[in-house]
Amino acid sequence: MRNLLASVTMALALAWSVQAADVSVKLTDVHLCCQGCVKGVEKAVEKVQGVTASADQDEHTVTLTGSDTATVQKAADALVAAGYFGKSSDPGIKIATDTGAKDQKVQSLEIEGVHLCCGKCVKSVNSALESVAGVKANTATKGAKSFTVTGDFNDKDVFAALQKSGLTGQVGK
Repeated sequence: MRNLLASVTMALALAWSVQAADVSVKLTDVHLCCQGCVKGVEKAVEKVQGVTASADQDEHTVTLTGSDTATVQKAADALVAAGYFGKSSDPGIKIATDTGAKDQKVQSLEIEGVHLCCGKCVKSVNSALESVAGVKANTATKGAKSFTVTGDFNDKDVFAALQKSGLTGQVGK
């Protein structure tokens, strides 16, 4: 009987320690204008085994929970690859900011991978780009995989503005 009680106690302690070891990070200021954005977050993260994502559209936050830091980092990387951006509550989980921009003046810039599921996403891109000195126009449309920005502007400033609005992408090829 003592052995059974000791075994049960050990199993419960082990189960509790495994559960307590979960890593969780909250990403704030993420672009979540509609249910399509929320579903996009879920779709991006479902590819990472062992992570759950909880998106709060009203608060513009995404909480990622997984078994360890490396797994949660993969989920954060998957969100960035899907065109989302935010600020991490955990300094151990880095949000990738490398977009391929070279910090130089350009007249045209092809951007790919920005999350654009609806007209509100496009409006957010338009508002972000209006804040960049020298940007004259862009071709972002609902569902586009890539778009072009034109004018006379710094390429890094374009991505900084997109990231400030909770979106990101890469310099197109």
